[in-house]
Amino acid sequence: MSGLSSEIWARLDFERRGRLGMVEAIWGEHKSAEQIVTLLRRFHDQGELALVTRVVPDKAEAILESFVGQGQETDRPLHHPEARCLTLPAPPPPDPELGRVIVLTGGSSDLGVAAEAHLALACHGVPVELVLDVGVAGLHRLQSQLERLQQATVLIACAGMEGALPTVLAGLLPQPVIGVPVSVGYGVSAGGMAALHGMLASCAPGMSVVNIDNGYGAAMAALRILRIRGAADLDRR
Repeated sequence: MSGLSSEIWARLDFERRGRLGMVEAIWGEHKSAEQIVTLLRRFHDQGELALVTRVVPDKAEAILESFVGQGQETDRPLHHPEARCLTLPAPPPPDPELGRVIVLTGGSSDLGVAAEAHLALACHGVPVELVLDVGVAGLHRLQSQLERLQQATVLIACAGMEGALPTVLAGLLPQPVIGVPVSVGYGVSAGGMAALHGMLASCAPGMSVVNIDNGYGAAMAALRILRIRGAADLDRR
């Protein structure tokens, strides 16, 4: 595809922010470094923030090298290795008016997915924080965080193995809970399928579930909730 115009093989949706309140993300896993560089430049030329997901370290390094010595520091992408993402430019400052999201993990192995969700929200100016390693194997760890979690507007819970964390949260707290099954676990965990099925079969009413490892999707679901909440608050004023 290197001989094709980027406008032919990638029809970017620069109106998405105005229409939906969110920026278009670039799926990086199946694109070459050259293709991603082209798309980053197109986003930059439009004055729009670019978020590239699923970028392995070698590809990220090649992309960053393409920008060495070009423009100001703010004209070059940033690598977020824990999230496996790139952004151009840096995410904006958080806006407290948007509400607050807390992203939780059952264990430290869920961090990559949680970091993707955290970064995707930060790219939209959402105040967001991580609460790590509070899985149900040690409920006391979660109980010690409940007062902190009560201050959040939306909770995103990333968990592998049997995926019980979001169910427990949704049974304890009234906020919207978005479950993210993670492809972590032995044998019958089946690359996150056990966690996905467990979350879909949850007995906690009103809990939402996204696809396996889809931290970005969970972040955008939370953003939609925050946008509706903000619009409702304005209507009541």
